[in-house]
Amino acid sequence: MVSGMFDVSLDEKLSNRFAIEIPTDDDWRVGMIVGPSGSGKSSIAAKAFGSQVYRGFRWPARKAIVDAFPAELETRSILRTLISVGLSSPPAWCKPYRVLSTGEQFRADLAMSLVSPDPLIAFDEYTSVVDRRTAQMGSAALRKSIDAGHIDRQFVAITCHRDVIDWLQPDWVADMSSGQLSRRRLRRPKLEMQIRAGSISDWPLFAKHHYLDPRLNPAARCFLATLDNQPVAFAAVLNHFRKHTFRFTRLVTLPSFQGIGVGGALLDGVAAHLVDNEDAELVSISGSHPAVIHHCNASSRWEFRELKKTGRRASGFFRDHPDWKVSLGRAVASFRYQE
Repeated sequence: MVSGMFDVSLDEKLSNRFAIEIPTDDDWRVGMIVGPSGSGKSSIAAKAFGSQVYRGFRWPARKAIVDAFPAELETRSILRTLISVGLSSPPAWCKPYRVLSTGEQFRADLAMSLVSPDPLIAFDEYTSVVDRRTAQMGSAALRKSIDAGHIDRQFVAITCHRDVIDWLQPDWVADMSSGQLSRRRLRRPKLEMQIRAGSISDWPLFAKHHYLDPRLNPAARCFLATLDNQPVAFAAVLNHFRKHTFRFTRLVTLPSFQGIGVGGALLDGVAAHLVDNEDAELVSISGSHPAVIHHCNASSRWEFRELKKTGRRASGFFRDHPDWKVSLGRAVASFRYQE
């Protein structure tokens, strides 16, 4: 009836033919199919990659996301994958998917796609549901992990958003608008991070993302990292038993900015400031978070001191305040900053 009313030629209007070249070699790590809605991205991806196209996962309504991954995967492997896509907050790992923020859900989906046994993963509707800043930071975190070898997969982003190209740095781009395939590797835009003195009043924004006690020692000195005047990470230090010695007691990056090195840069920047400008004789950090341990192990500025497999017993302030959490019962690695 509609065809007759509007004189629509169904044979002509209901079919669309298009062709574009997709690389068939293995000399690349990240690819992208980009184009406006209705341009044929998903059809091309289905033809080229078949069952390797990830179109979402039915997350359990009540299970923590770490419990939703395939049972044969070790917990360490799951956490490593979550960290590699920038979902680095232990509290988020223990929540059901449905209560996570949209940005955290996007990263959880990324992680789930990457545990597939397939050597190539094509991710449909890449960054379609997140704000553009989260999309850019998530893309940078993903590329960083791929380049570091933490993700041993070829990855293809299928998206209508061109703003992530510079951040994901694809080795090839299939542009559905022009019908052209281009091979390139762009330089990622630089982020200008500032570090300034903070205060305890800054802590509530970060507290829920930290895996220890949400309270902050009132004697702590606070530091804030910002991007475009927006708070992105928080660090706090305490005097460690004597003058001119400091230890980090808090280091937290907001979820949208995890996975791109912001926390490590803040850690190094504050430690350097304490040594160079405040005559610190010792700056140390002890922690259990895999991202902190990896950063310190990989840095020439941090010297490994010891590993306590069962943590430390409460002493000093913590002995007098047993309601505050200490590291007893969990493995803790300690590092010392050196110039």
